[in-house]
Amino acid sequence: MHYSTQVKPISYLKAHAAQVLAQIAQDREPLVITQNGEARAVLQDLASYEATQDTLALLKILALGNQDIAQGKLKPVADVVKRLRAKHAAL
Repeated sequence: MHYSTQVKPISYLKAHAAQVLAQIAQDREPLVITQNGEARAVLQDLASYEATQDTLALLKILALGNQDIAQGKLKPVADVVKRLRAKHAAL
């Protein structure tokens, strides 16, 4: 997805903040804010930001898992199942 159509100068944001916030919440598309003709920031709605953060957290977990695999930090499934069953039986 390209956001080249969603670009506004910071002066527009200052003058139309409420309208801009309503629009990004409705469209759920980020808005690139420019200053002196250069992209300086991206404004997005809260739901999209939270979804992005959740996705990044999951990707980090996957990366850590892959790192553990690469380092040989593995346990046979049978051992894990046996430990979980023993733990569950103790409850």
